[in-house]
Amino acid sequence: MAKSIYVGNLPWSSTEDEVRSAFAAHGEVLSVKLIEDRETGRPRGFGFVEMEDEGALAAIDALDGADFGGRNIKVNEARPRAERSPRW
Repeated sequence: MAKSIYVGNLPWSSTEDEVRSAFAAHGEVLSVKLIEDRETGRPRGFGFVEMEDEGALAAIDALDGADFGGRNIKVNEARPRAERSPRW
């Protein structure tokens, strides 16, 4: 089964390939999605990585707090998105 991992405090210059590479050392990476600002298209400094359970747990243990591009990244299991009321 796949597990979604939150990755925060990424340098804005990070690419999906760089993130995939870092996580691939711990197991098969199914997908990488770096989040961009809707209006400007600029990176927001966080994203999500989807991996198989075993690799995901190993990646979380190994990479949480690790240096990535000069910043200490935050890595943990992603929580389900909270319901938000519509903005009218």
